[in-house]
Amino acid sequence: QVQLVESGGGLVQPGGSLRLSCTASGNVIRISAMGWYRQAPGKQRELVAEINNGGSTKYTDSVKGRFTISRDNAKNTVYLQMSSLEFEDTAVYYCTADQEDDKLDYVRRRYWGQGTQVTVSS
Repeated sequence: QVQLVESGGGLVQPGGSLRLSCTASGNVIRISAMGWYRQAPGKQRELVAEINNGGSTKYTDSVKGRFTISRDNAKNTVYLQMSSLEFEDTAVYYCTADQEDDKLDYVRRRYWGQGTQVTVSS
C-alpha cells in the first residue's frame, strides 16, 4: 500500500502563485509516474500534469507555461508549482502515483491522495 499526503492548497488572487506538495509513504518501491489531477465543481476530473521516473513531463494545454511539475525521488515527493493563476484553475487538486507489479509488467496500480482545495478569487 502507498499513502499520498498533499499540502499547499489555499486561497489566492488572480495572477498569484501556489506550490502544491505530495509525499508518498508506505511501500513506495516501483513507483513510476506521479502526477496531478484536478476537479472543479460540476466538471469532470482532468489530468493537469504528470512526470515519469525518467523525468519526462506532460501538461494539459490550459496550464502550459504556467505550471511546472517536478519530483524529488529521495523524498518520495512530487510538486506542482502554479503561477499566473486564473479563476478557471479553481478546483480540488489530487496527487497520483503509479506502482508497477513486481512480476507482471502489464499490471499497474494507481494511488490517489485525498485532494487539496485551490481557490482563485479576487
